[in-house]
Amino acid sequence: MNWMARTTVVALSVAVLGLAASATPAQGVPVFEFNHAESAVKFNVKASVAIAGTFDKWDASLTFTSPDLATAVLDIKIQAASVNSGSGMKDGKLKSKDFFDAEHDPLITFHSTKVTQTGPNTVDLDGDFTIRGVTKPEKLTFTVTGKGTGVGELTGTMAFDRKDYGMNKGIPFVTIADRVEVIVDLKGKRVSGPPVVFKQ
Repeated sequence: MNWMARTTVVALSVAVLGLAASATPAQGVPVFEFNHAESAVKFNVKASVAIAGTFDKWDASLTFTSPDLATAVLDIKIQAASVNSGSGMKDGKLKSKDFFDAEHDPLITFHSTKVTQTGPNTVDLDGDFTIRGVTKPEKLTFTVTGKGTGVGELTGTMAFDRKDYGMNKGIPFVTIADRVEVIVDLKGKRVSGPPVVFKQ
């Protein structure tokens, strides 16, 4: 399920993109803006009939309390009803109480709680993922491009078991896997403040 296509889970891409290679004391904190037109939240689920798509309505923010990458907090909020799989029948099923239950729980969210730099251009974000009103810890794994330039992209993935969130039903005549992959592609720029500092 291309779930987070334009709605959600997840690329720190732009946030960390403007990170500087070395730390020099600077006033203020990095401030980033994402370009929604060039960003997307997608989902993908293995099934006997392809189930993948995007979310058309979502918002994402990346905030810092210092230039240190470890202080970054990523928030993604997706309108569940904005799911777009290219099929009205599939979208209707995904919005229903058997899956997103968009009427009663309209938002799908991710709030990062920990940032771990795993390589020169890779970052893991542990956080709280909420869908259908159920919140569980999940991990977004990002690759950062444009680091140190102030303009960049965060491309990340998160995989979860749909049954952990109460999505136990299926779609008639379609075999659906339990594993859902969310792809977050965030493009943006640093609009003010110092560069983000990565570990060398």
